[in-house]
Amino acid sequence: MNTPSSLAEVRAEIDAIDSTMIELLATRQELVRAAAAFKRDEHAVRAPDRFAQLIASVRERADAAGLSADVAETIWRSMVGAFIELELAEHKSLQASE
Repeated sequence: MNTPSSLAEVRAEIDAIDSTMIELLATRQELVRAAAAFKRDEHAVRAPDRFAQLIASVRERADAAGLSADVAETIWRSMVGAFIELELAEHKSLQASE
């Protein structure tokens, strides 16, 4: 990355990163919806053990990448929490259609 020489350049780079993140999150969302079909109940959707492992892994990877582990954890907790709610709704919809 070249060092930006103005606030406008910083913002443009942030906007480009945000666009990429939105595309990746849309892909993640489709995978979350697909996962709902493989889970038998709400506990399986919430998967607290998997969530704990994910957070530990995120903290390690963030630290290795030079990102604050606390920032990464906060973002992932919020993101995964939102996706769990989406997956729960998808799971309920699938159960109702059976």
